[in-house]
Amino acid sequence: TTHYLFIVVVAVNSTLLAINAGDYIFYTDWMWTSFVVFSVSQSTMLAVGAVYYMLFTGVPGTATYYATIMTIYTWVAKGAWFALGYPYDFIVVPVWIPSAMLLDLTYWATRRNKHAAIIIGGTLVGLSFPLFNMVNLLLVRDPLEVAFKYPRPTLPAYMTPIEPQVGKFYNSPVALGSGAGAVLTVPMTALGAKLNT
Repeated sequence: TTHYLFIVVVAVNSTLLAINAGDYIFYTDWMWTSFVVFSVSQSTMLAVGAVYYMLFTGVPGTATYYATIMTIYTWVAKGAWFALGYPYDFIVVPVWIPSAMLLDLTYWATRRNKHAAIIIGGTLVGLSFPLFNMVNLLLVRDPLEVAFKYPRPTLPAYMTPIEPQVGKFYNSPVALGSGAGAVLTVPMTALGAKLNT
């Protein structure tokens, strides 16, 4: 019980860390224009945190539990913005849970082999997370309309979106996000596990 209460506290705080490290990635307009940054940062954060606490408890399923807490916490933030009069699509909640389930499945299927969880599970998180979130973003009504009609009060004037950037700097955001996420997730999860031992 103490382990799981500890995970709740850390998952909530890691969600805050993700938001504070680059809060624009939760907002519709910047999630589209900075998809690669979003994919790398979120997949790495999920894999490092989930692997660390999954190995801490030694229980398959902990990663999904960790991702569920982050999801619920972010939906609360989404609800708060909606209550302030912003549209439903103003904040897009990242899809962490399916990737965390793959991590748990890897840990369970390899008979709790922590190295397999880091290498195979971390790679699966890095590859799957951008794909799940691209599907999630495709369901958003019109990110640029939301960006112009409902500018964020905390956004500096020089950061106000002027034109869509998707396709201007990246040929394929999904491919770049998946590749970069997969490459960076494995060493970061290895570091997290190393700190855990």
